[in-house]
Amino acid sequence: MTVSLQWYIGLSVVLFGMGALGLLIRRNVLVMYMCIELMLNAANIAFVAFAEKLNDIGGQAAVFFVLVVAAAEVVVGLGIVVAIFRRRPDTTVDDLHMMKG
Repeated sequence: MTVSLQWYIGLSVVLFGMGALGLLIRRNVLVMYMCIELMLNAANIAFVAFAEKLNDIGGQAAVFFVLVVAAAEVVVGLGIVVAIFRRRPDTTVDDLHMMKG
């Protein structure tokens, strides 16, 4: 049994929508990071599905670069978030204006 391209794209759209909705609704920084990661993985599924359909390795190369950017984002972003949460554990995204100057 093979899964068609439409199923992969449908899954990608659903995952991206869930990530976007979570990003818009939630105010917790860690949950927002998880939603961004979910959106990036949805894009990765679409890249791999189209690469398989077109018999091209370009989509898989794009996935590699997306994963590298996601890893860098997590390292830098989580470092900042952990530093903020050590000072004030109840911090939300709306409270990040305190990082000014």
